[in-house]
Amino acid sequence: MTATTPPSDWWDPAATPAATVVVLRDRGHLEVLMLRRDDSLGFAGGAWVFPGGRIDQQDHAGCPDGDLEQAARRAAVREATEEAGLVLDEDRLHRWSHWTPPSRAGRRFTTAFFCTAIDGDEAIVVDDGEIRAHRWARPTDLLAARDAGEVSLTPPTFITLSQLAPHRDAAAAIAHAGSVAPEHFATRIAVDGDEWIALYHGDVAYEAAAQEPPPADLLTGPGPRHRLTMGTTWTYRRSDTERGT
Repeated sequence: MTATTPPSDWWDPAATPAATVVVLRDRGHLEVLMLRRDDSLGFAGGAWVFPGGRIDQQDHAGCPDGDLEQAARRAAVREATEEAGLVLDEDRLHRWSHWTPPSRAGRRFTTAFFCTAIDGDEAIVVDDGEIRAHRWARPTDLLAARDAGEVSLTPPTFITLSQLAPHRDAAAAIAHAGSVAPEHFATRIAVDGDEWIALYHGDVAYEAAAQEPPPADLLTGPGPRHRLTMGTTWTYRRSDTERGT
């Protein structure tokens, strides 16, 4: 596997293929483009998201049969134009991650995440249908706004922002994307009181979370952590390191 071509089996055949692009810019610090979905939408209604959507039939035109990676790049560029009025260069997309929701989720998308940077002051024009507003913001400000109840984020968006937060500028984030292999966030869910815990590969509880019933010490046993704890505040933990440190 290279830094830009993940394994084909990351694409869950039971879920709808989709693509997302994280658009970055510099303003003396790193900023990311966020779009607010209409409140009435059945999937992530009212949430602040990156441009993206399902891979349509038109995105497959000219691609080798079964080449979802190429189709995903086309879908990411198309969605950025439709949702934000941006014209992006497909060749400047860098694979960031891949997301597969838990099997118990109702509407499931298996999603390629890309990132790219824009240099100028391109105008953002939302479609005012599916997308109602936009904003540029620092990743850390968006994470704090979620915990303050000011914005709604999905787990993939929250973790991607957490991953971006340590980078000083867009060039550093893009260099990181080009230097490491993208990661697959295949999700399993556990519940601890009022908190939902999303578990990912590498967490000591990931494999056991598939058991019915799960072990009593599922979330407290010794070992590495790779999880998102979703309560009043959200905390992404990777091994013993809290987000942003």
